[in-house]
Amino acid sequence: MAKKQEAEKELEAKTAELHEEETNTVKESIESEADSLSIEDIKSKTLITPTGDFDWDADEKGFGNYSDEERTRLEDMYAGTFNSISKGEIIAGIVVSINNKDVVLNIGFKSDGMVSLSEFRDTPDLKVGDSVDVFVESQEDANGQLVLSRKRAKTQRSWELINEALENDTIINGYVKSRTKGGLIVDIMGVEAFLPGSQIDIKPIRDYDIYVGKTMEFKVVKINHEFKNVVVSHKVLIEDDLENQKTEIVAKLEKGQVLEGTVKNITDFGVFIDLGGVDGLLHITDISWGRIEHPKEVLALDQKINVVVLDFDDEKKRIALGLKQLTPHPWASLDTTIEIGSRVKGKIVTVADYGAFLEITPGVEGLIHVSEMSWSQNLRNPQEFLKVGDEVEAQVLTLDRDERKMSLGIKQLTPDPWQNIAARYPIGSKHTAIVKNMTNFGVFVEIEEGIDGLIHISDLSWSKKINHPNEFTKVGEVLNVVVLELDEDNRKLSLGHKQLEENPWDTFETIFTVDSIHEGTVLKVTEKGAIIALPYGVEGFSPSKHSIKEDGKALKAEETAEFKIIEFSKDSKRIVVSHSRIWEDARSDARSAEVTQKKNDQKATVNAVKKVKDSVEKSTLGDLSVLAQLKQQMEGAESQARKSKTAAEPAAVAEPVVAPVEVAAVEPAADETEALTKAETAAPVEPAASVEPAADDTTEEEAK
Repeated sequence: MAKKQEAEKELEAKTAELHEEETNTVKESIESEADSLSIEDIKSKTLITPTGDFDWDADEKGFGNYSDEERTRLEDMYAGTFNSISKGEIIAGIVVSINNKDVVLNIGFKSDGMVSLSEFRDTPDLKVGDSVDVFVESQEDANGQLVLSRKRAKTQRSWELINEALENDTIINGYVKSRTKGGLIVDIMGVEAFLPGSQIDIKPIRDYDIYVGKTMEFKVVKINHEFKNVVVSHKVLIEDDLENQKTEIVAKLEKGQVLEGTVKNITDFGVFIDLGGVDGLLHITDISWGRIEHPKEVLALDQKINVVVLDFDDEKKRIALGLKQLTPHPWASLDTTIEIGSRVKGKIVTVADYGAFLEITPGVEGLIHVSEMSWSQNLRNPQEFLKVGDEVEAQVLTLDRDERKMSLGIKQLTPDPWQNIAARYPIGSKHTAIVKNMTNFGVFVEIEEGIDGLIHISDLSWSKKINHPNEFTKVGEVLNVVVLELDEDNRKLSLGHKQLEENPWDTFETIFTVDSIHEGTVLKVTEKGAIIALPYGVEGFSPSKHSIKEDGKALKAEETAEFKIIEFSKDSKRIVVSHSRIWEDARSDARSAEVTQKKNDQKATVNAVKKVKDSVEKSTLGDLSVLAQLKQQMEGAESQARKSKTAAEPAAVAEPVVAPVEVAAVEPAADETEALTKAETAAPVEPAASVEPAADDTTEEEAK
């Protein structure tokens, strides 16, 4: 609301200012006319001529009153003096006046329109009477003012022209306003367009600022109507001109032709040379006879050089150029004194997996194969021996000037260490060696420069089980070794470390006998079992089922327990132990002892019954009376024992012993056969040893 009021106030101020200017103009006109007349002319001049026929009462009589038809006719005549306009239309207007803020335009409507002076910044020479296209925003606003816009008219007309330029592939002019990321911003008739950096020129542009503030020609290459984005190109205009030049230049090209060009662009693989409208490629291998890592080492941007045409393609417009071909090949001028066996010096220019290249002179290189670098068989990577830039001396092994190939060797500069090796390293001799490399099957050691040997993993230790050599040693350590085998023809040396000591398994055979028990510590637990550290540094294996403790839990690492030897193999150096076997055997022994005890008890019972039978058969009636007397004595002793608290348990034990005797002693009144039968029946109830003393005159205290 406040903005609307401010706009109305501003419009009123402009209207008042415009009215004042018109008033001043009329006043000045009248004054200038008055100045041109003399006093007499003014007096004599009749400005108003009274007419005698003038009717001063005409107004009262209906002067100026028209009929409807006449009024309509007059209104149509009046409306015909104005242009018919509509909202959103672009129409031409004539500049009526210009002040500090606005430009008044007459578009042939019943009122003039005003446009802000800021919309005419691009036309500093604007003057009264000029024709300007404007956009009708509104025929009448709240203040009855005609609202016009030159900016919107210019923008809409610009979009129409831009679309026509894209459709017709025409050229348009634009003003480069500023620089942005990746390119420039171009003003095309009030519409901002984007000029990518790659579309400025055919050659790479390193400084975009030099184009800011310039008016250039462009072609519209893309329009995004949804986002109102326009992309233009200046490069296509240059390419159209160059395409014709390329055709002319390529038509005149010949192989071997020397041309002058300018370095346009430098890449890792070569250099692009501008030959005056057409580009050619100078590959990195054609820059110099010597080896270079990057073209920047030899050439620079914008440098002018002479190149020779190596090849070209008319259809693809591709030209291959060369620079080194302008000079003779270095192999042609190679010193004739260099031959096989000669020593040469040079610099390492390239190191590969298979060897290194030594540059003797620029363009003349020789290959030093990895096998020719050292007498050592352990050298596998040339980068461990040589680096780019090293200056070394080598011996020429092969030389082919026609093919321009040369092979070199470094190890040939030193004596072959394998000469007379049998005398220096006989089988069984002991030496010290340095660990150089390790594999899954053994350790490679170096006894001296060029003399390498292998210690197999099985020859490292007598007692320890080694899965990988890094469990026993590491690279750079010194080991004592003994020569086991020597093969001079194949340059192979087999060494051993454990052979420096006597075989301890001869002693272990007497210590770790089967079923012997030893204390051990669990080193490692695996899926199949556990590795046990036994005395004297030897290791044993306990299967999973033999690693169970008495409580049912398995042994864990670092746990100490006793183990029984269940298997010992000297040849395979294998010891199998068991912890479970110890407590299982203890339980088995206890059960066996219990069974044996029961068998002994049963046997004793059988013997006792047999004795009773024999005793009964030999007894008489007198013997039975003696037994009766013994019974009375035992009953008396029993009653006396019941009275004593301390003798309660012995009395209870003696009671079942007396029972069978009582039965046998009560029956003597019957015949003898019946007594024997009852005695046999009573005998198995309890051992009859208590009855036996009666026949042997056992005392009462012994019977108790």
